[in-house]
Parts: sequence; C-alpha cells; structure tokens
Amino acid sequence: MQLEILGNTQTITDQNGKLLIKTPQMEVRIMVYGPTIIRICVSKNFDEVDSSFAVIQKSLAELQYKETADTIEVTTLALKLIINKTPFRFNFYTADGQALSEDDERFGVNWQGERVINYRKLVTDEKFIGLGEKYGNLNRRGSSYVNWNTDASEHTITTDPLYKTFPFFIGLHSGLTYGLFFDNTHKSYFDFGATTGGQMSWFGADGGDMNYYFFGAQGVRNILADYTWLTGRMEMPPLWSLGYQQCRWSYMSAKEVLAIAAKFRERNIPADVIYCDIDYMDGFKIFTWNKKTFPDPKGMIDELKTISFRLVTIVDPGIKIEKGYKQYDEGVANNYFAAYPNGELYTAEVWPGQCHFPDFLNAEVREWWGKAFTALTEPGVDGFWNDMNEPAAWGQNIPWLVKFGEHFMPEIRNVYGMQMARATYNGAKKLLNNKRPFVLTRAAYSGTQRYSAVWTGDNSATDEHMLFGQRLVNSLGLTGMSFTGVDIGGFMGNLTPELMVRWNSLGVYTPLFRNHSAKGMEYREPWRWGTKNEAIIKKDIELRYQLLPYIYSGFYQSHQSGLPLSRTLAIDYTFDENVFDEKYQNQFLFGDSLLVAPVISPAKTADVYLPAGDWYRLSSDKKFRGGQVINVPSPLTNLPVFVKAGGIIHMQNVVQSTNEQGDGLLMLHTWNGSEANEFVYYEDDGLTYDYENGAFYKRTIRFDPRKREITLSAVEGSYLSKYSTIQLHLHGFGRGVKAVREFANNRKQISIAF
Repeated sequence: MQLEILGNTQTITDQNGKLLIKTPQMEVRIMVYGPTIIRICVSKNFDEVDSSFAVIQKSLAELQYKETADTIEVTTLALKLIINKTPFRFNFYTADGQALSEDDERFGVNWQGERVINYRKLVTDEKFIGLGEKYGNLNRRGSSYVNWNTDASEHTITTDPLYKTFPFFIGLHSGLTYGLFFDNTHKSYFDFGATTGGQMSWFGADGGDMNYYFFGAQGVRNILADYTWLTGRMEMPPLWSLGYQQCRWSYMSAKEVLAIAAKFRERNIPADVIYCDIDYMDGFKIFTWNKKTFPDPKGMIDELKTISFRLVTIVDPGIKIEKGYKQYDEGVANNYFAAYPNGELYTAEVWPGQCHFPDFLNAEVREWWGKAFTALTEPGVDGFWNDMNEPAAWGQNIPWLVKFGEHFMPEIRNVYGMQMARATYNGAKKLLNNKRPFVLTRAAYSGTQRYSAVWTGDNSATDEHMLFGQRLVNSLGLTGMSFTGVDIGGFMGNLTPELMVRWNSLGVYTPLFRNHSAKGMEYREPWRWGTKNEAIIKKDIELRYQLLPYIYSGFYQSHQSGLPLSRTLAIDYTFDENVFDEKYQNQFLFGDSLLVAPVISPAKTADVYLPAGDWYRLSSDKKFRGGQVINVPSPLTNLPVFVKAGGIIHMQNVVQSTNEQGDGLLMLHTWNGSEANEFVYYEDDGLTYDYENGAFYKRTIRFDPRKREITLSAVEGSYLSKYSTIQLHLHGFGRGVKAVREFANNRKQISIAF
C-alpha cells in the first residue's frame, strides 16, 4: 500500500476568506470560525458541497495571514497557526507564541490507500480527556480507541467500540488547553501514545478527508462553549423528563403498566415516567400496538395521566417485511429503504424478523418517519426511545456495499443513529403542538445534543459498572451531551439490595434518572428490596425532586453555554493532578456547587478528594478544608456529597411528580465562604417552547461575603414563577441569622444582609 505524504506547497490562494493551498498530492483549505477556532481540511478530492452532520455554523468571511519563504502564518486575536511549507506541517500556538499542538515533523498528515492519518507531537506532561462513551481512565493518555457505532450488548468495562461516536478531545499540558474535533463520519481511530512508545499521538479514519476544527480557548469551560457553539446546544428538556423514570424490558400489558404506576402513587414514591419496551407492539412492528395486551392505548395513557405519569415508548429502525403493514408498504413504494447498488433492498433480521431499514440520511424519509409518530402521539405518548440504531442487526455488520442515498455503509454508520434521532425529534415536535418531546437515543454522533438525550446502553448489575457508568456520563458531558444517563441497577444480571440502594442514591445526581432492567432479571422497582431499603430509596428519590429547581437551572446553563450538568472535576480543576488519580477520577460536580463521590456498595467509609477551597458535607453541614483527601462515613443512607463554600442551591418541598404545583415555597440555600459566587436561577413552564419568546423567569443570585450580602437581581422574562415565596436558608454562618421570606414574583432587585 502506497504511503502518500502531504507534500510541499505549490500555490496559495485567498478565496473569499478561505485559504486554499495546493500541493502535488492534495489540496488544503483553512477557514477561521472565530478567534479561537480554526478549521483545517485536507483532501485529495474535495466535494464542493461542504456539508456536515455536526457543524451548524459558518466560517468568517475574513482571514488574516502572511507568507514567508518557509511558512504561512494565519493569525486571530487568540491563535497563531504556522504552516511549514517544506515539509507541509500544521502547528498551533497561542497568540503570544506558546505551543498548543504541533504536527509530528516526520509524518504529519498522510494517506495509506484511502485511510487518512494525522500524527502529532506528544508533550511530556500532556493529558487527554473526551471522546465521550469510551472505556478507560479519565486521562486517555496511553490508550487507543475506535469509533464504529456498535450494538455492544453485555459489554464489559474494557469494551471498545461502544454505541456512540464523538471524535472530539481536549488536550492539557503546560498549564494550557486546546481542543480538536475530527469531523469525519468514517470508522475512525484515536491513539494517545498507546502504540508509539509515547513518541506521538495520532488520529485518522478509513476514508474521507482530514477535516478537523482546532480550538484554542484557554480553560475547558471555554473550549466546551466553542465546541457546542459550533455543533449546537441542547434545548430545554421537558421538566417531567428530569423526574424519576421507571423502565423494564418489558411491562407486558397495559394492566401491568397501570399497576406499576399505581403502586408508586400508593406508596408515595415520586415518579414521572414509565416506559413501554418492545412488547407493547404487534409482533415488534414499529408504530403498532399489541391489540391483545394493549387493546386501548389512549385509555391506558389517559389513566396514567390522571395520576401524573407520562409514557415513553421504544422505537427501533427495523421495518418488518410484511405486505399490508403500512410502514413497509409506503417505504417500498417510495424507495425509502437502504439498498444494494443494484437497487435490491437490504434485508437483515432484528426483533420483528426480516426487516428493511429507513434511509434517515434522506430528508424525505425523515419527514415520512416523523409523520408516522401519529400512531404514538394521538393516544398521548410524550416520549420516544430510539434503540437498536447503530444500526443493529443480528450478526452486527451490515455489508459495506449497502447504500443509504449516495453514501455507502462505512461512511454513514456512525451517524445513522443521530439521523434517526433527528427524524424522531423533528417529527414529534411538529405533532406535539408546541409541547417539547423527550427523545432518548442509544447511538449518536457529535451534534446529537440538538435532538436527544442519550444513555449508555446494556450495562451490567455490578459495582464496577456503576462506577464505569458514571465515568461515561462525565465523559459524555465533555462532548456537548448534558442529558445523559445509565440503566440504574444494571440492565443485565441481578444485583444485591445494597447495590440497588447505592446506585439509586447516585442516580439522584445523574441527569437522566432511569431505572431499567432486562427480561429474565429481577424486577427493579423501589419496593422490591424490603421495607428498610425501600425507605432509603424513597428518601433519595424525594431528594431528587427537592433538587429539581437547581437541576432545571443547571440544564438552562447547558442550553446557554454547553456546560454539562454532570462535570468531571477536570473541567474546573484541570491542572490538579489528584483529579486524574484512578482513586478519585469518578468524582464529579453536579451543577455549580455539588461534588459527588461515587462509592461501591460494600464500602462503609470512603476516601474523597476535595479540591482547593472549603467544602461542606451536604448531609451534616460539617466543614472541610479542600486540597486534601479525607476519609468519611459512607453508609447506604448517606452517599458522600459536598457543597462548595459559597454554593447557592435552590430546592423545593417534595412533590409526587413534576405535574404538581407544590406548596409555592422555593428554598434558597447558601453556604458560607470567603469567595464571592453567583448562580442563575431559571424557571419556565417546563412543557412548551414559549420560553423561546420570553416566557421565562430568571434571576441572578449573588453571594458577596465582603459586603455580607445576598442579592437577587431583578427578574428577567415574562413568566410568573410557580413559587409564591422564597425562603432563605444560610449554612455555616453561625448563630443569629434568621431565614428571610420574599415574594418570588417581586420583579425588583432584592438585597439581604447577613
């Protein structure tokens, strides 16, 4: 196989803000997307239609560069890209000349047949974080990964690849940060020094262009803001989707679904969502109902809604080959299915039997798919769970010559699930008449945050999977995916009551709080674990509902800036070595102020690393100095959770579902500290898109220890808060401080001395 190196420069042209550079072998295009974002695209055969599944922004019209005998220098206010002409290499620096990331001098960008690779220098102290749903440590250094969306059933904590592709990572070294997004949908590879003896890192793909975006912002938060500006940010989720969700493969009848929901209400265990897995369908045919076991879907859903439950139903992509089945007949008649190059429809076996697969890369097919959701929305379904969309087929590998539109399978496998989620989201949004749909997908690609939440697939009922799952959630947060979760309790296998209790307590701080298990496994509902354990599980679920004002405001932060709700400590404590220690790498911030330390179920005590600053144990208000490891009690009734000094957390009293108005009391908790802090409290109706037109309630809460003052800014937005009273709770301030009550809908600034 011939090795093609990116050769020496022949011509340089400025074409409407794009710098075009030609070498004997290929062409390079350089575009600036902002002061901290530069795009490099190297191709042997450019497609003039410059499209991307992930990127939603356009490059700037202006590009500043200068040429010398040996180099081409592209500059922005924050970045400097120096391109060596001979040999052709890309080297990125800060504006003041500090090296961020440089091509390996020997190899740089090259092709081996169709495979394109970029080799880069590896800095001595360089760490790497990101790539989303990947095994291994928080620091990816010394590991290698493959991106090829896979139905990874019964995966282990070392399985690669898994279900999703996020070819975006962040590099950390010398007190500096940078990011790199390789926007290539082919099977791709990332190697952070694993196979090179630590000499260099490399990334590439089996086909396509060397097309990447380089991010030079300083600070992980700023890189995430730039990356999610480029690829889009999540919309506000429906509030009900943030409550407790109960799922199983499968609740086998409408009678069982209603009985499970009623049991929650009888036992006063808060919950909002129940699921129907594949057995609600007629022979697993999508957009149908089993007439024997679910004879009256609307009646069932209406009854669920009378006790404030929402229904989410699973939807797989495989369309059963059966004449007379509406989706099959329409798909065949309109050429909506993937096919071989000779036009023969591709067939594979999944749950319904022999199936065809919709071509979700075709806009007409996405529109058709979206309209089919009337079979679910008309009875009253509000949430849609996309599964098996890697795409999965028994035997896994769909032949590479299968075409989806003009694309062969190797080019589109990694985006198929994302495009299914896109079709589901857009279709449901149109049908729900201004109500926000909840969409959940198993397979994804960068940019999926615009359409859907994700969960981490078929995990197992073990302590190691519980910890691994949290690491996956934290890593997904580094790729723009804030609405993420795991199957709490584990999908496969049976677990001890202690593990169920522990995992549920961690679920309180998981963005998607969903309990799920497989057919043949023990039922996972809260009352299945004995009276004592049920009481602990119930108390933790109640805590989730108390925290919903804080959680919803955290999602507003994700919606505005791309900052995830569950945050690896590497976001805020990037150059603290302890953050990357295997003993503490699972710890995370939940929103701005809460630090959570996952603990295995048998542990009665836990070593917790507290970063710099002061911290309070949430359960006791006991104060600890940061910058040290502490050993703390960790009984099943008390997961180690700490509040940052100066932390501001809004809470409410317990409700049984988000559909309840509650008692109108919003509690503003503030923990004493020496540093000023602020928090943006956000509220809207939690259901519609009216917030896009100003129907929201927003206040910035500021804590100033020097002035001894807590200030609530004037209200922004036209929405009237559902809370009539704000009650101030002060922690760590000593005696003599009284709670203060103010009307929540007072739209003026409020200052409170303490």
